[in-house]
Amino acid sequence: MLKKLGNRVHYMPQYSETDRPTLGLVCGDNFSLIVDSGNSPAHAKDFLNLIEKMEIAPAKLVVITHWHWDHIFGMKTMDLLTISHDETKKKIEYLQTVKWDDASLDARVKTGEEIEFCSNMIKREMPTRDHLELRAPDLTFNNKIEIDLGGMTCVVEHVGGVHAQDSSIIYIPDEKIMFLGDCIYQDFYSGEWSYDQNELTILLDKIKKYDVNVYLTGHQDPKTHAEMWSLMDDLSSIGEIVGRETALDSAVAKFNEIRSIMPNEEQLEYIQNFVCGNQKKLR
Repeated sequence: MLKKLGNRVHYMPQYSETDRPTLGLVCGDNFSLIVDSGNSPAHAKDFLNLIEKMEIAPAKLVVITHWHWDHIFGMKTMDLLTISHDETKKKIEYLQTVKWDDASLDARVKTGEEIEFCSNMIKREMPTRDHLELRAPDLTFNNKIEIDLGGMTCVVEHVGGVHAQDSSIIYIPDEKIMFLGDCIYQDFYSGEWSYDQNELTILLDKIKKYDVNVYLTGHQDPKTHAEMWSLMDDLSSIGEIVGRETALDSAVAKFNEIRSIMPNEEQLEYIQNFVCGNQKKLR
């Protein structure tokens, strides 16, 4: 069965071996809503099979958090009414025009359009993609939309962020649960992984305005409010410490001076991310 997170919110945990992201289910009195469609037809089928065993209102709507392959490749298999941000649909419509065989993937990795990590995971999740068919969302919104499931409401809001500018969050006020998708993660698609401190601040301000007890990200276990903001406050603090530094050594020295300790492995990665973000601004 799916894991239960609230009275009427369930999720299928992420699976890092083939980069399967977290999928969500919000159950209303009239119908149920799915968060993201999975990274393959098989992923979508696994999720739908679990839903069939539950005594809930039928799933009638899928909300897509952003355009990346691992969140959209199961859309055709789910075969449900699908909604996304305007830009998400535009991105997916472009992805419908490209080929997904090994040679085409390898070619896009060489040009920098695709990253090697995603290419490898696509091949691992779907060794053959002869019959892969992408579907574009049926409905789109621009800023924010509220969906009444019957006794449950979902608020879907575009929040952006460096990971994917089209990113949207799904908030369930009755349960105080939020699906973040991948919006808090780094920019993976323009060279070295990076963060932009200004964009991160704008993103976190949008998320903070909601009263949330539990957060679900696309590729981590659920986090309590305290756990999430401990991580995000540290990340923001690191961004402020790095400032406009474009050299890793100088940024690490500033961190050591201000906090009187050397960064741990995770903090060092974040320092590098902000330094890379600063370097990109100079190009």
